[in-house]
Amino acid sequence: MPSLTKPPHVDPVDRFVSRFADFEERVSRNGSAWVSPIRGKALSRFREIRFPTRHVEAWKHTDVRPVVETEFEPAPQTGRTVELEAFRDESAFGEWDADRLVFIDGIFSESLSQIGESPAGVRVMSLAEALKTEREFVEPHLGNYADYTAQPFVALNTAFLEDGAFVYIPDGVVHPRPIRIVFVATESDTPRVAYPRNLILTGKESRTEIVESYEDLGNGTCLTNAVTELSVGKNARVVYYRMQQENNRAFHLASVNVRQEAGSDFSSQVISTGSAINRNDITCVLDGEGISSTVNGLFLTSGRRHIDNHTILDHRAPGCRSHETFKGILDGESSGAFTGKIIVRPDAQKTDAVQSSKNLLLSDSATVYPDPQLEIYADDVKCTHGATVGQLDPEAVFYIKSRGIDEASARGLLTYAFANEIIEKIDIKPLREHLERFISARFWNGAVLER
Repeated sequence: MPSLTKPPHVDPVDRFVSRFADFEERVSRNGSAWVSPIRGKALSRFREIRFPTRHVEAWKHTDVRPVVETEFEPAPQTGRTVELEAFRDESAFGEWDADRLVFIDGIFSESLSQIGESPAGVRVMSLAEALKTEREFVEPHLGNYADYTAQPFVALNTAFLEDGAFVYIPDGVVHPRPIRIVFVATESDTPRVAYPRNLILTGKESRTEIVESYEDLGNGTCLTNAVTELSVGKNARVVYYRMQQENNRAFHLASVNVRQEAGSDFSSQVISTGSAINRNDITCVLDGEGISSTVNGLFLTSGRRHIDNHTILDHRAPGCRSHETFKGILDGESSGAFTGKIIVRPDAQKTDAVQSSKNLLLSDSATVYPDPQLEIYADDVKCTHGATVGQLDPEAVFYIKSRGIDEASARGLLTYAFANEIIEKIDIKPLREHLERFISARFWNGAVLER
């Protein structure tokens, strides 16, 4: 007679942190032992705050139980090499003129990376190497912008902090090429987890473009828990693109944290094509006078994929401007959410802030939850926000059909036009053309997003 004894309950927190001792012993031998106290504090904090549930206001639209209940294995330390030609064939953007840092399952791949000649003082390298050789640059910033005390997945990422991209642009330097940071998840028979950590520092009056992308080779189950910290110096300009393209068995939890100094200009485009669960937290702190911050996003979901975008634009000084537009296209039984908050502190007089969430439902079964918010503590400000949810206009479809275009193509054309408001703002031609091809392939002839 089979036993009726239930298997012992395994605390999901313990399942994740049980690997920490072996991890810490390994990484502490590679010359970055000074990071150990940071990792230890983050691990302790993660044990305290645990995984979020839908009872937590900020997570009410996203159920992370599929993540929590999956037993993920770290990728092996050997055998990470992916053939270059295979990577090029599968890579989202192909070959173009850019510095390239490539990470396979979260770990730097020197053979796939390519760094051109740069102005004096520029550093474009793996974070693992920077922790060993560039401590004087890394230590004052690492962990100062991404708050692991309040965000559980940031705490988990910080506890397992090992590798990612490190970029340092000195004062007054205009970097001649975009810097492309590529994370590739390989296919595996067992679920795998990676904790990419990026630190990007730009000096005063510098200029640079960053393209951070996440893709996979295959259809395996994987968890990417990514954190990016970005410091924009006084009067500097940073253009930042973030692309996420992963399969419908992937989980992607990301936190992007930006601090801007006076007179700086930060412009970002965040593009997500969805995964089983995709959560993007984006925080910009405008910490000086005369700052401009643009945060735009486009997300496309299908099947039963889910995406949740949370943004905070924190105005702390007078005379700053922020502009935010997020657009969602949802099909099938997919779901999405956008929660955007503009905070205007008491000293942030003369703030000019605009926030917009626009969503297009291609299916009666798709759902989206837009929630733009204003939190204002100053009295001399100009702040607006709004949200729309709708379907394709039948009259517009009829008008296009009356010009001899079939209905499927008419619907595809209107869908493409809806997305193009974001795509046309991408200045890097290969990236823009890739997105145009992606949208056209799914919609132009009436095709829907991949099921």
